[in-house]
Amino acid sequence: MLHTARMISPAVELGSAPLFRTEITLDTGHGAVTRATLTISSLGVHEARIGGRPVGDDVLSPGWTSYEHRLRHLSHDVTELIAGKPVSVLTVLVGNGWYRGRLGFMGGSAFYGDRLGVIAACEITFADGHRQVVVTDETWTAGNSDVLADDLYDGQTIDARRRSGKWFVPDGEPEWFLPVRVLDFDNSVLTPYIGEWVSRQESLSPRKVWESPTGRMLIDFGQNLVGWLRFTVRGPAGSEIRIRHAEVLEDGELGVRPLRDAQATDRFVLSGGDDFFEPTMTFHGFRYAEVSGWPAGVPLDVEAVVVHSRLERTGDFACSDELLNRLHRNIVWSTRGNFLDLPTDCPQRNERLGWTGDIAVFAPSAAYLYDVRGFLGDWLTDLAAEQRAADGLVPFVIPDVLKYQPAPPDFPDPDSTAFWSDAAVWVPWTLWQAYGDRSILAKQYTSMTAHVRRVRTLLSPSGVWDGSFQFGDWLDPDAPADAPAKAKADPGVVATAAYYRSLTLVAQTAALLGHDADAAEFTELAARVRIAFSREYVDADGTVRSDCTTVYTLAIVFGLLDDTSFAGRRLAELVADSGYRVSTGFAGTPYITDALTVTGHLDAAYRLLLERECPSWLYPVTMGATTVWERWDSMLPDGTINPGEMTSFNHYALGAVADWMHRTVGGIAPLEPGYSRVSIAPRPGGGLTWARAGLRTRHGRIEVSWRTGPDGALAVDVTLPDGVTGVLALDGRPEVEIAAGRHSLSTTRP
Repeated sequence: MLHTARMISPAVELGSAPLFRTEITLDTGHGAVTRATLTISSLGVHEARIGGRPVGDDVLSPGWTSYEHRLRHLSHDVTELIAGKPVSVLTVLVGNGWYRGRLGFMGGSAFYGDRLGVIAACEITFADGHRQVVVTDETWTAGNSDVLADDLYDGQTIDARRRSGKWFVPDGEPEWFLPVRVLDFDNSVLTPYIGEWVSRQESLSPRKVWESPTGRMLIDFGQNLVGWLRFTVRGPAGSEIRIRHAEVLEDGELGVRPLRDAQATDRFVLSGGDDFFEPTMTFHGFRYAEVSGWPAGVPLDVEAVVVHSRLERTGDFACSDELLNRLHRNIVWSTRGNFLDLPTDCPQRNERLGWTGDIAVFAPSAAYLYDVRGFLGDWLTDLAAEQRAADGLVPFVIPDVLKYQPAPPDFPDPDSTAFWSDAAVWVPWTLWQAYGDRSILAKQYTSMTAHVRRVRTLLSPSGVWDGSFQFGDWLDPDAPADAPAKAKADPGVVATAAYYRSLTLVAQTAALLGHDADAAEFTELAARVRIAFSREYVDADGTVRSDCTTVYTLAIVFGLLDDTSFAGRRLAELVADSGYRVSTGFAGTPYITDALTVTGHLDAAYRLLLERECPSWLYPVTMGATTVWERWDSMLPDGTINPGEMTSFNHYALGAVADWMHRTVGGIAPLEPGYSRVSIAPRPGGGLTWARAGLRTRHGRIEVSWRTGPDGALAVDVTLPDGVTGVLALDGRPEVEIAAGRHSLSTTRP
């Protein structure tokens, strides 16, 4: 329907978020309305209503895509809102959102355009088959709304005095509304959502309300979340309530320094009557809120609304260690907070970008916790579009807004970068393994091959990838606070190992899809890179260049060594030398527990996971964290915030260890894509006495639970759905194949 609609914008720039309006007068003589569908998109984020009632449960639509290439639209069934009413009023409020608002940490706004707009078509079908279509065109009007200001980083200002119920009824206050004009817009970029839209998920009540040392009213919601506050209040007309948001406290006050220059502040001007406020044109990452201007004598009654993409939960995990359970819940909450329309790095400061490196390593954990086929499939579509426009280069962030911003002198020039650009390969492969849907590989195949072919041109004469900028083992805990790329691990070792992994996955993908010549090409290139890695980076005694935990981890897990015995021993030694505290960054952390496990050092993997001193996975938990932190020490032991400029308390990347927890502690891993054949191999350790894991697959739910007895006996219960076979592998027993159904087994631990 949208092909006949026009993108419209206010004819003059308004002093608020524009409210677009049209009256839908039903054609007569065709009987009752049997179906009415509204299809809508916008330049900016929109909120559509008919007769003042929302047309759907979505918020912040159409989200953020690579607008140059794709602009998503949603269709809503509005039959109940239109049927039986001779005239209905359709209004659309449009805010700046990602299209015109501030984006990125380098400053600036309106990178995609400076005119907000809406495009919509309402198709109405009558009992006799007659069809009426109402589209956006020059007959619509636009006026000022009650939203005086809105920005994703800075917050929203709403003036309830400007509201009028007449906006939503026929013939209501036409003098408020002005003409619109048609924008020059290419309708061919319009596309339906591939994944789910953003919506309200739940609400949380305050856990505590108190006065700070400086007399400010503070609210603790008990959970670091993403969304906003909503409430109804009555107070003096013209008075203003101001709410500022932050993730942590420092010295008893709101800790806003990690927000950098994001204001994260909503303002609400009261009308004098009962006012309901909900700032749906922004979002904040916060646990705490500071409230000023609340009317004297009026009880504080607010709730926090949790907002993110509508994802179905598929996997769960629990064990006998409550700190590990809290860690897992933190990982889930960080996934929720950063899966708001696209996989972002953080949801609170002046950034919130789709960094490729974060999701490259976290995708396996995400695909267990939630059904992310559509969510990540949509993001990968943008990745491929940005990549095509950049001659095969996968940008640092998707959508690539950084290309519009002047980079500071110390920021690297864009180029293919290990782990970050490898998202083009690793994320589709993860989705294939998790869901068994080969179409994702077919759709992304050109993107996958373009990446590895481009990196081939960046290899040095010796055959390794060591001549360009690399993020490397980003945020190594031993790196200087102001130089997070200066890790212990040699960047060439990290990059070449990552490239080898990508080549092997692309070769397998080519073979799966029947591209035999490509499969041979990439298999041969992978073999050459593997030889070059050993020649350039591995000494005769097995020492890998830079001799640190990350380089051994990647060499082991990515399959670069013929014999892993020395590497495994050396890795275990280095882990022990570090006191079992984490010594890896973004590259090594997701894989180190696997590297220890496969080389026979399971106890070391558990000790590393269960360590409580900083840096460790459990240190933030002991500090009261309810999400995963960006830095191991985002908060210092004395309760002060890390002094570095880059400090977030909601980053999922270091939570990629959840994948190992699901597979090794919980015991569930795919042996064939989509879990039609599954490994059941729980590996108890670390003093845990029980664990359970469950995963809903396309075949049904898989469940594994185990417990240890005082005599060392291990009892395991397994449930497999129809269509799934399992291979049970327990210490002290030979592997055995099990069929669908319930199974209970026990063994004596060696």
